[in-house]
Amino acid sequence: MADILTDLSPSALAVAIKANLYAFFQSFRSSSQATVQDSSREFRWHTAIAHPWYNGVLSTQPPAEDMSLMVRDTLAYFQSRGVAGFTWWLAPHHEPATWSQHLLAHGFYYDDNTPGMAMDLANLPPPVQHPLIIRRVEDRPALAKWAYTFTQCYGIPDAVAPVFMALLDSLGINLPLQHYLGFLNDKPVAASTLFVGAGVAGIYNVATLAEARGQGIGSAMTLAPLHEACDMGYRAGVLQSSEIGYRVYQQLGFQKLCQIDHFYWQA
Repeated sequence: MADILTDLSPSALAVAIKANLYAFFQSFRSSSQATVQDSSREFRWHTAIAHPWYNGVLSTQPPAEDMSLMVRDTLAYFQSRGVAGFTWWLAPHHEPATWSQHLLAHGFYYDDNTPGMAMDLANLPPPVQHPLIIRRVEDRPALAKWAYTFTQCYGIPDAVAPVFMALLDSLGINLPLQHYLGFLNDKPVAASTLFVGAGVAGIYNVATLAEARGQGIGSAMTLAPLHEACDMGYRAGVLQSSEIGYRVYQQLGFQKLCQIDHFYWQA
């Protein structure tokens, strides 16, 4: 329990929001479905999932004199692998302004449209009273069902589900990564994920099928993993909010403390 964050000041939580996300990316080290490169200056990851958050770079040091060479090398790395888009992230204490001149000149775009939110789990609302039945994913068949449900919720092509499943399977179904599946009338209709890292409980992948939206299912799928994290001793919950989910998370007690800023490149 020594790694659990106890400083719940806004500044500490703002750092933890980003650090939890970066810890999730760095968990790809253990995956046979990801290629990673680790150095004192950056962490780089590549997967077969055609989504920019599943292909990227995390810079852990300030820009160096050979920054242009480093950017060109990174672009060549992803282009040679047919990656259509990837993200360039900065360690929490690095200011984007120091990187802009280096990255924008090579065709990157700056994005700071994703709110980073956190809450003190001491203020966690009680579990939602709902006919939804929420189950932890505890075996491969359930994980396959989770991957299929998640891709259906977001309208992702069916062909992507096996690729996503392979990555999730390689990361394991036990903490620090735990998936949840929500059922209505024995049909899976919602998904969410808990990732514990950087001393906090991160909520990811909250999704509901279109036919089941507007019934409080998103709230239920968010609260269930947070209650389990609270029972484990975690003091804070963090997440990156979509525009649709922002008011829902506010109503649950989350507060916006930062923007999840990054640079984005697209072919």
